Order: sequence, then structure tokens, then C-alpha cells
Amino acid sequence: MPERDQRIAFVCSCEDTMVLDGRALRRGCAAEGAELRTAEQLCRAQLDRFTAALGEGRPITVACTQEAPLFGQEAEAAGATAPLAFVNVRETGGWAREGAAAGPKMAGLLAMAAVPLPPVPLVPLKSEGVTLVLGRDATALAVAERLADRLDLTVLLTGEAPVQPARAAAFPVLRGRAKAATGFLGEFEVVVDGYAAPAPSSRDAYRWGPARDGAKSRCDLLLDLTGGAPLFPAHAVRPGYLRADPADAAAVERLVAEAGGLVGEFDKPRFVDFEAGLCAHSRNRRVGCTRCLDLCPTGAIAPGRDSVVISAEICAGCGTCAAVCPTGAATYALPPPATTLARLRALLLGYAEAGGRDAVLLLHDATHGEPLIEALARHGEGLPARVLPLRVNEVSQLDLTTLAAALAWGAAGVRVLLPGRRGHGTEGLFRNLDYVGAALDGLGLAAALPRAGAIETDDPFTLGEALAPAMALRAGWAPAQFLPLGTPREVLRLALRGLHDAAGSAAPAVVPMPEKAPFGLARVAAEGCTLCLACTMVCPTGAFSANPETPQLRFLEDACVQCGLCAATCPERVIALEPRLNFAEAAAQPQVVKEEAPALCTRCSKAFGTRSSIERVKAKLTAGGHWMFADPKRLAVLEMCEDCRAIEATFGGLDPYAGPPRPVTKTTEDWLREAERARTAAARGE
Repeated sequence: MPERDQRIAFVCSCEDTMVLDGRALRRGCAAEGAELRTAEQLCRAQLDRFTAALGEGRPITVACTQEAPLFGQEAEAAGATAPLAFVNVRETGGWAREGAAAGPKMAGLLAMAAVPLPPVPLVPLKSEGVTLVLGRDATALAVAERLADRLDLTVLLTGEAPVQPARAAAFPVLRGRAKAATGFLGEFEVVVDGYAAPAPSSRDAYRWGPARDGAKSRCDLLLDLTGGAPLFPAHAVRPGYLRADPADAAAVERLVAEAGGLVGEFDKPRFVDFEAGLCAHSRNRRVGCTRCLDLCPTGAIAPGRDSVVISAEICAGCGTCAAVCPTGAATYALPPPATTLARLRALLLGYAEAGGRDAVLLLHDATHGEPLIEALARHGEGLPARVLPLRVNEVSQLDLTTLAAALAWGAAGVRVLLPGRRGHGTEGLFRNLDYVGAALDGLGLAAALPRAGAIETDDPFTLGEALAPAMALRAGWAPAQFLPLGTPREVLRLALRGLHDAAGSAAPAVVPMPEKAPFGLARVAAEGCTLCLACTMVCPTGAFSANPETPQLRFLEDACVQCGLCAATCPERVIALEPRLNFAEAAAQPQVVKEEAPALCTRCSKAFGTRSSIERVKAKLTAGGHWMFADPKRLAVLEMCEDCRAIEATFGGLDPYAGPPRPVTKTTEDWLREAERARTAAARGE
């Protein structure tokens, strides 16, 4: 590449506390088209080397995050506009018992840092300070008095404890219980039962007037001091909903401090991108996929007409919806899948280019994982040289594509670092770990230890102990080289086929998978199929398709996401789902599952419909003995095309509105005459 565009990679030994493997670093940088420059104290005595590099106008990666603010200030002062990236190779590699062997890891981390992160998409929120305080005792009034100069307050007491009225009515005080609540910061709506106003003459305690149920209150902030059950799932991450036990003075103080600042306009990250047209939730009032609805811990996802609806304002960013979405309708946006996969590929292949082998990928987040990794480096043995850390926003966002691609790109194992107490939204991650394990077992790539698993701990030394057994893992296959291009599902197919190739010629063509796996066969009992093609009209991925030239149903297994819409819609109930991985070439090509010759119109010989569908309709009409089709001539019309049916109805004497013969109308005289005849017959003994 041109000299001006070549990236500069600065690696500092941090006052010689790290051993730099120059050979491995140069190999890795050369493979990535970067120029390696080393230093011993880049942030102080050798800062001039960095400032001189800024003048070259080339992208720069600095292998230091501790002094990133200093380097950023220098770049700003110099007016540098070229991209500037930072990566931590000290706590993640150099400060470790195996630090001298961490050269390939450092090269991989440098390659990963060269992949730029896109801007964070934002969701605007606005609060004007209209606040509803829910309380059970005088604590709610005390909190309201402290916030009255900043917020527009209303206090709603449950009435279960006597509360002395305030000396001055600076804000409304009412009684009621919050039955239900919806919304987020700036858009809350609360349904209140037992709503009542206080009597103005209340003396030592509030006396309440007549109560009514179903009252509604709209507010920007919701402060819950009732001490009861929270109004929302995963309430701790609901924007604008603050909750504290009134008996916990410290919690109440934190609530007051936070509530006072929640007035104005705010931005929160947009964690998930959603494309409704790809959603496989429902079609024609038939429900198919409910994976995200079943697992969303915050209630940010609701069923819609043809797709789910995701509230970006409520979403807390766990990413479990993106982790389990089979079609790619929901994808994580912080960063998007393309960036995460590009950084993962750069890390693993950069490590391999520098001579590294049998990497164990450690996926972690910033709030929990980074402190543990740093503590292990500063106070323990640090990460092993073969453990490559990759930070993601939330580990619960990890989809099947990321896990499978890591193994296909040469990782011998994958470990996901989680807190000792699982946070909300991790069910999808563990489901994906099970899917990866099933695929590897079926392909014969499993090892004595699970290749993909989780480490759940809050202790850095336990982390080190949990990583030690993984050092026995060996990949045994060459890293695949495919690029992460296309949708996550397309990359997933590439990764799985890469693993199938790695398994060799003995690998089976079909691997059974657990329930709800996002790929498999929709098996059609062809003998019961009438080619109504209802399945083709609801399939969101085009796995089922029709042939416009002839009555034919085709199925493309690679496109099937096992959403179940076809089985729910099929009127004959002849479709059954079978989760599996099919690596045969036939899975990538539409296969004919049912085909019939078209039925010919008995009047003009035009091809229309199929014989089985016509016979099915005729059987249903005649089974109940319907009068309209008792006449064979009427039944024969069903064997005509749509044009000839109209002609027959017009010119063939077929009256579509004709009914069965009506009974003769009887008058009063007729009834009386019959009654007289009956009496006469009875008198004669007849």
C-alpha cells in the first residue's frame, strides 16, 4: 500500500516491564500492512517519537490505553486528523507469567485495534421533571420535599401507614396503589386503583375521600418508595424508574441524588437495529417465532401484527434478542455484527500470522471482565499467552455466528466471562453455546473439554484457574480465511461449512441439532399435501417457494430458520420441523417436495389448479350433504377454470342463487282442515 496510507503501530515496553517479541510483532504488522515502531517510555521521555509520527498524516495504533488521554491531547494539539486507535497489550499480554511468549497475541491485538469502531447510534429521551412518587409512609413526603425545588411532584401513598399531613401543600398528596405501569423516561403511564384525595381537615394523619379504580397518571419520572414488588421486569435498567427501600437510608439518598438530575434532554445508545420485514414472528394471525419475546428480560419487545415491536427507549442493551434471532431481523448495534466479526477475524488471523497457534478466545465486557483481567495481571500470573481477550459491549449479545466464526478462524476454544451471579438476558448465550457444542460433537471436532463454554466468577484468581484447563485444547485444523461479508446468517453458513471442511472427509453430511436451533428441515408429508402453497406465502425467508410454470412446491433448506410459520399455517397439517445441520450440496439448492400435473378445464382444457386440491374441495362439499352440490351438474362446475365457470353460470342454466325447493305455504284453513281429518280418522279408529 502507499507509504502515506500505511498504519504506524507503536508498541512500548512500559519501562521494560514487558518483553517485546520483535520478530512476532514484525510478522504480524507486515501481514497487516503496518509499520512497527517500538519504545521504552513512549508517554514521557520518548513522546517526541509519537508527535513526529503525527506529522506523517498516517493512521496510528498505540499499544497503550493507560495514557490514551495524553496521546489524544497531543494529537488534538498537533491538529492531526488521521485515525488514532489504542489497545491494551500490557494487562492482557505483557504483564503475565507467559509474557515473553505473548508476541503473537500482541500482534493479533494490534490487528484488531486497526479495525475502526463506527459511531454509537443514539436514542433521544426528554424529561420535563413531572414526577410521581409512590410511597407507603412519611419517607415519600420527605423525599418529595427535598426534590420539590427541582421536580414537579405528585405523591401517591398506599394508605397502609398513617402519615401526618405536610404543614404546607407544596405538592399534591393522594392515595392509591399502582396496579400497572408502562413506559420509560419521559413517557410513563401508571394505572392506579383505590385513587382518593385527602380531606383538607386531616389532623394527625391523612383521612381519605371516596376511592375509585382505574385512574391513570402520566409522568416523566417514577420514584418507587413503596418497598413492594417492582413495577417492571429488570427494573434496575428501566430509564426513569428509580426504586429504593424506604428503610434503607443509603438507597434513598442515591435515589434523591439521581432523580434530581433527570430533567432535560438525554441520549441513550441504540443497542439493537431491527428490520421488521425479516421478522418471522407472525403472518396472517399465525404465530411462528417467539425466541426474542420469550427471552427479553426488560419487556422492551411486544408482539405486533406481522412482526415484533422493539422499544429502543426501554431496551437496556443485553442483546439477547440479537443473540437468538434466526433471520437477522434483530442485530446488535454497539457495534454492528460486521464490525465485531471483522475485529474477531483480525485478532485470530493476526495471531496466526505472527506464529500463534491454538488460541483460546476470551470474550468479556468492560464493566465486569476488564477489571478481572487487570487484577489478574497486576496481582497474579496474568492471562496465558494463548488466551486472546476480545471485549464486547455485553456478553449476552453473543450470537451463534460469532461463536462459530471464532472456531472456524482457528480458535481451539472459546470462553465467555460472566459474573458469578448471572445477569439478565444470558439465556440466549447459553442456548448458543449448546448449539455450538452439538455441532462440534456431530462433526467429530469435540474435545475432552467443551470447546465453547462460560466462566462465571467475580474473582480474578478463579478466572486464572478456570482458564488453565483450556490450555489443553488444540485446534487441529488450519484457520479458515473467509471474510465476514453479508448478513450474520450468511457468515454463519460460511463458518459452519468451514468447520465441516476442518472435520475432513469423515464428517457426516447431516448433524442433528437441539430444539429451536435456527436451521433445519421443514419436512412435508407429500401424500397429504394439496399444493395449496399457503406455506410459500408466510415463509419469511423464501425457504418454501412455488414454481410459476407448474404446480410445484420447493424447499431450500439453507434458508429455513425453523420459525414454524409454515407448520402453523398449513391447512392439511403435513409440515413438521426437524432441527439439523445439512452440509450436502442439495441443501443449498431448492428441492422439489411435491409436484403434480395441472388439472385441465373440462370445457376449454385450460390448465388450472391441481387434481388433488379439486378433489379435496369436492369431498368437503359433498361430505356434509350440502344441497347446493347434490346435483352432479353443480359439482362438475368445480372442474372448470375460472372463466368457464362464469360462462356456465351465465349461459348453461346454472343459477348460483337457486336454493332447494321450498315447501308449500299452508294457510290457517289448511291447518284446520288437516286437524279435522285427523280427528275424523281417530274417531273411525283408522
